[in-house]
Formats: sequence, C-alpha cells, structure tokens
Amino acid sequence: MEPMIRMLPLILAAWLLIVNLIAYAVMASDKSRAKKRRRRVPERTLFAWAAVGGAPGIWIAMQTKRHKTQHRSFRFGVPALFVWNIAAYGALFYFMLR
Repeated sequence: MEPMIRMLPLILAAWLLIVNLIAYAVMASDKSRAKKRRRRVPERTLFAWAAVGGAPGIWIAMQTKRHKTQHRSFRFGVPALFVWNIAAYGALFYFMLR
C-alpha cells in the first residue's frame, strides 16, 4: 500500500494537467464556435471545468483567445475559482505529503 500512497501526488498532478488541457480546449472550442455562429458550450460547463481544477486553463484561454473577457461573471468568477483550486488542491497535496 505504501507505494500507492507515494504515487497519489503524482496522480493528482497528472489529473490537474489533464483537466487544465481539457478546460483550455473547451474554452477554445467555444471561441471557435462563436466565430462560426454555431451551437455554443454552455457557461455552466465552462464554470464546471474551472471548478474541478481547470480554472488556470480557462483563464489562460480567456487571455490568449480574448474570449469571455467582458463577461463580469468570468472576469471575477474564474479568478475566484482559481484561488479556490489552489486552496483545495494545495490542502490535498499538504495532507498527502504529511
């Protein structure tokens, strides 16, 4: 069981990387769909990806794609979720490494 416990931080780091890549891709897809006037990704979905750890990916996509930057809910909500992600995952890392 000990080796599995040692792998938990690595698994969590991989999870965060994957979630952020997906979150970035979903936000970029929504920007592309907006340009083509196609069916869009619901804002609830974007916030859900941000809430589970993808806030950095969503924020980077907002800045690089210039998407949703004028929406107050995204301007304040995504950074707030980013802080929440840091606190939640930081606590998980802290307790795993103790």
